[in-house]
Amino acid sequence: MNATDRTPADLLRSALAADPARPLVTFYDDATGERVELSVATFANWVAKTANYLQGDLAAEPGDRLALLLPAHWQTAVWLLACSSVGVLADVGGDPAAADLVVSGPDTLDAARACSGERVALALRPLGGRFPQPVAGFADYAVEVPGQGDRFVPFAPVDPGAPALVVGGAELTGAGIGARAVADAAAAGMPEAPRVLSGLSYDTWQGLSYGWYAPLATGGSVVLCRHPEQLDADGVAARETSEKITFRAPGPSPIA
Repeated sequence: MNATDRTPADLLRSALAADPARPLVTFYDDATGERVELSVATFANWVAKTANYLQGDLAAEPGDRLALLLPAHWQTAVWLLACSSVGVLADVGGDPAAADLVVSGPDTLDAARACSGERVALALRPLGGRFPQPVAGFADYAVEVPGQGDRFVPFAPVDPGAPALVVGGAELTGAGIGARAVADAAAAGMPEAPRVLSGLSYDTWQGLSYGWYAPLATGGSVVLCRHPEQLDADGVAARETSEKITFRAPGPSPIA
């Protein structure tokens, strides 16, 4: 981390300035065969569009609570950084009824309807595709976001000391996310600029740290695997070789 990096959004800006063309997030869905790789520049563009949508169309403000009901997915990582950019508290797996707005995947739509504020749905289809049919009561992320601006400027400064993330009952500030992620990387023995393979869920800090924040904070990248139980040992070994993995996330998943 640079001395000026306080929040995850700061970390992304530093990565963009250093090497925009390098891979940042590689995503596999082993139930569908999907693979998508996003460079720092492409990922940052998705974040800017999403942050503009969050701040503009959804009228979210610093301190608002967003219930994030999404699995480990590259679009989830985008939403986490968009929240950081605006100053919105991302409550991972949080109660929609207690949130100002909710972002939901296709499997949690019924629960998400408890939110009385803005509701956004993601189909989580390959290439960020939209729902085949409109979902009543929800804006379709894939319809709303592509037309948003490619540059983002917050309406109000983001306080690095304000609550930014809730996961597994723990609350972290924007500055605390990066600091804890760097500490995790050091404690786990991650190499410099690691290429991390993770099949962990995003519903715990460990899953978020190894599967997103630690690679981001240490100048690395992540290979994020959804449904990794579809892989056997040979498949995991082949992926580790083809993706040039330098660190495998610990945990109970078949990737670990």
